Amino acid sequence: MKAWIVRFASLYVFNVVVLWLIGALLPSVSVGWAALWAAVVLTAATLWLKPLVARLLSGRAAKSAHQRTKAGEKLVQFGLVFVVELIVWVLVVLLSAVDVRGFFWGYVLPPLLLLLVWIVYDAIDDTLEARAGSLYDRARGISRGRSSADPAPSSVESPAARDELRDGLTAEQRRMLDELG
Repeated sequence: MKAWIVRFASLYVFNVVVLWLIGALLPSVSVGWAALWAAVVLTAATLWLKPLVARLLSGRAAKSAHQRTKAGEKLVQFGLVFVVELIVWVLVVLLSAVDVRGFFWGYVLPPLLLLLVWIVYDAIDDTLEARAGSLYDRARGISRGRSSADPAPSSVESPAARDELRDGLTAEQRRMLDELG
């Protein structure tokens, strides 16, 4: 539960900033205070709807992948990503008070900007979510430090035991996981 709350909160804050940025950069898109609700719609669509639509569209495109060249397949993949971004943007416009005027400046360019900023978000999301998680824990009064029940690092003798403490996997589990991927 905590992971979803942290992920939603960090993406929400990022989306508010992105929506205000889109409203500031594109004169045909008016966001203003509607960004607060639009970011809820955008975050929910990003977390739950976007993967479903992407899976549906890519599954259909995969059926004819053998008929395309490598460049053609990349073009289809980029087109699918844009279509998913466009669907998410249209939902944001329909379900919030974001005002859009003009087809190109209002419906073509914002999904492209969303695609670019989500590439940036994807690069920094682990850091953002870790920071949001520590803020969440601090707000709930949970300490991230070691408890007295945790063994001291010096009490762990073997490298295998230290690895198991680090990731929770035994050497055999780690080997089996490596063989899978």
